[in-house]
Amino acid sequence: MKILALDLGKFNSVACFFNSKTRKPKFLTTPTNREHIASIFKSAKADLVVMEACGPSGWINDLAQSFGLETLVCSTNEEAWRWANVKRKTDRDDALKLARMAAMGELKAVHTPSPQHREFRSLVKYRKTLDQRINKTKNTIRAWFVNHGIEIASGEKAWYTGREKINSFRKPLVECDADELWKGELDIELTILDSLTEQLDGVVKKLEAIGKTDERVRRVQTIPGVGPRTAEILVACIDDPHRFDNGRQVSAYFGLVPRQYQSGETDRNGRITKRGNPLARTILVECAWASLRYNPWAKGVYERICGKQKTRKKKAAIALARKLAVIAWALLRDERDWNPAQMIAVTKSYDGKLPIDEAELAAMPKKECRHKRKRRLAKEAKASKEAKSSQTTGRKQALATENRSTSSNQPSAATRSTRTQRPTKRTSQTRNRPPRARKPVTPA
Repeated sequence: MKILALDLGKFNSVACFFNSKTRKPKFLTTPTNREHIASIFKSAKADLVVMEACGPSGWINDLAQSFGLETLVCSTNEEAWRWANVKRKTDRDDALKLARMAAMGELKAVHTPSPQHREFRSLVKYRKTLDQRINKTKNTIRAWFVNHGIEIASGEKAWYTGREKINSFRKPLVECDADELWKGELDIELTILDSLTEQLDGVVKKLEAIGKTDERVRRVQTIPGVGPRTAEILVACIDDPHRFDNGRQVSAYFGLVPRQYQSGETDRNGRITKRGNPLARTILVECAWASLRYNPWAKGVYERICGKQKTRKKKAAIALARKLAVIAWALLRDERDWNPAQMIAVTKSYDGKLPIDEAELAAMPKKECRHKRKRRLAKEAKASKEAKSSQTTGRKQALATENRSTSSNQPSAATRSTRTQRPTKRTSQTRNRPPRARKPVTPA
C-alpha cells in the first residue's frame, strides 16, 4: 500500500511517500500552494493521502479528491498522536509518523464539510468576531470617559439615546490640543464603531437570507427558546447528522459531558471536557437560560435537575444545554419539527419520566417566529389598553349617574334652611303638663 502523508505548514509542507511493504520513506519539501500540491498529486500514484486537520486541509482534501485519490483527514487530539518523551520533533518526523500510523490503521478520521458548508460555517463564526470587535470598541470608549470623570448612560442606552452626549466630545485629531488628544482618539473609535455596526447588520441579513432557504435552520428554530443565531451555529457544527450514532456522541462532540477517571474501584467524574467548538458550547448555554422563559419543558428539566438548590443552577443549565443539542441533532436526523407528542412517545418507550405534566406538554403551542410574536404582543397590548380605557369610561359614567341620582333625592339648600328655622310643634299633652316640682334643699 502506497501512502502519501502530508505535514502541512503555513508556507512550506513536507510530503512523505511511504510503502507499507518495504517500510522505506521518501521525503519532499514543497511550498503550500495549489500548483505544487497539484503536481505532487499528479505524479504520485498513492492509494491513500493522509493529512492532519488544520486550516489548509480543507482545500487540499478537495484537490486530492478531484484527482480521484482517497483521503484521510485525521484528528491530532487523539492519544496516539501526542508526542511524549521524544528527543527530536521535525516536519519529516511528523509526516513519517502520519504514514506509519495510517498503515497500522491507528488514525481516526474527522468529518470534512463540503466547500459550501465551510463557507457558511466561516460566515457564522465571522458574525461573532464582528460582535466581539464591537464590544471591545465600546469598552475602549467607556474607559476614556471613566478616566476623565465624565458620566455617560449605562448599558445600551449609551449607544442610542445617549449617543448625542458621546458625539459632543469627539473632535478630529488634527484639531485637538495637547490636553485633549483623547477626543481625537474618540473620533477614530466612533468611526470604527459605526463601520463595524453597519458591517454586522449586513452579515446578519445575509445569514437570515440563508436561513430562509435552508430547511435545517428553520427546523431547529421550531424548538421553543432556540433563536436564529443558535440554530445557525448548531447547523454549522453538526452538518451531517448521520455521522453520529447516538446522542452520547453528540454530547461528547460539543464537550458537554463530564471528564472520567476510572482505575480499579475508583470511578470519578469531573468537570465537563470542553472539547469541540467553544462558540457552539457558549451559545447552547445561553440558549438554555433563555429557554426557561419560553419552553415549559425546558423549565421542568431545569427545576428537576436543580432541585431548588443554588449550588446546582449552573450544572442544571449545562445539562439542559446538552439536552437541547441532542434534540436539535434528533430533529435534523429524523427531518421532523419540534412535536411534544413525539417527545411523550419517546419518553414512554424507555419508561422515562416527563419533566412536566403530560397534558401540559401536549398542550404546548407551536413556536412562532419573532415577527409573529411581536405582532401578537402588539395586538394583545392594544386590546388590553382598549379594555382598560372602556372600563375606565364605564366607571366614570356610572359614577356620574350615581351623583345625579343622589343630588335629585337630597333636598335643596333653601329647603334645608327652612327646615332648621321651623319651630317644633307642641302637642296638647305638652301644653297641659304641670310644672315639675323642685326638690327641697335641706340645710347642712
